Amino acid sequence: MDRLSRRLVLAILLPVVCGLAACGFRLQGEAELPAEMGATRIVTSDPYSHFVRRLTILLEQNGAHVVDADAGAAVLEIPLNEVRKDVLSIGGSARIREYRVVHRVRFRLVNAQGDVLVPEQTLEQSRVISFDEQDILAATREEEFLREELADTLSRQVLRRLGTAGA
Repeated sequence: MDRLSRRLVLAILLPVVCGLAACGFRLQGEAELPAEMGATRIVTSDPYSHFVRRLTILLEQNGAHVVDADAGAAVLEIPLNEVRKDVLSIGGSARIREYRVVHRVRFRLVNAQGDVLVPEQTLEQSRVISFDEQDILAATREEEFLREELADTLSRQVLRRLGTAGA
């Protein structure tokens, strides 16, 4: 790269970087979880769902130690963790052409004494799938992938919400 090209690149990148820094942009680091979450117990009806497994991993990556039973642990209650399909359109042969996969979770965080740290909140994500009856295997795999993606997205959102309680 010659000298003129380097100057041109610097002339373009420098204002962009300064603009990003001035607006407060920064890469997302670790969530600042409440100190009470040092030991955390997750209470849910389905501890083996993709959402709960992913949330457990994210919590541990951010400094919380997820325990099975501990009287001195904070409790992350997840009373609702549901995935459903809503039909959006039906084709001429009375078969589903398009549907929406919806994943909804409700959660709250209480400390070991039962004081509410994060009040109950509901989060929901959805994606639309076009169904091709000629390629059922691909449609099934696409739905599985979308369910996993929705669970990943929601677990990150829950982590961010828990992090706001720690700030």
